[in-house]
Amino acid sequence: MPSATVDTPVGPLCLSETDGAITGLGWQWGGADDTALLRRAVDQIEAYFAGDLQVFDLPLHVAGSDFQRAVCDAMRQIPLGETRTYGDLARVLKAPPQPIGNACGANPIPVIIPCHRVLGANGLGGFSGRGGVETKVALLKHEGAAGLLI
Repeated sequence: MPSATVDTPVGPLCLSETDGAITGLGWQWGGADDTALLRRAVDQIEAYFAGDLQVFDLPLHVAGSDFQRAVCDAMRQIPLGETRTYGDLARVLKAPPQPIGNACGANPIPVIIPCHRVLGANGLGGFSGRGGVETKVALLKHEGAAGLLI
C-alpha cells in the first residue's frame, strides 16, 4: 500500500492510499511513495496547516461497518472552526452517544475526517491521535475553535 509522510505542527503524519483513495492517516514517519493522490493529500495537509485550506477534497475510503462510515460522513460535515458533541451526532444519526464516541475513536483518517471537532457534553472528550487531548486542543486552536473551550 503506497504511503507518504508529511511533517506538521502536530508531528509527522503518514497517509496511506489503497485503490485510488486515502485509507489511513497515522502519527508516524512512514513511506515516501510518489503517487498523484498522495502528492495531492500532502499538499492539502500542508495547506491546511498553513491556514490556506478549510475543506479537504480527497477521495477517502473508510474500512468498517456502515455505522462507522456514517459517523465519519457526519464528522466530515462539521465546518472548520466549529464543533459538535457526541450527543449532537447521536441525534443526527439516531444512535446512542457512546457508539458515536467509539466510532470517532476508531476514525482511520483523523485530521482529514475531523474527529477532533467532536466534544463530550461536558468536556473535550478523547482523541486517539498521538498526544491525545493535547493534540485535539492544538488542532482546535489552529482552526480557531479553541475559544469555545478554553
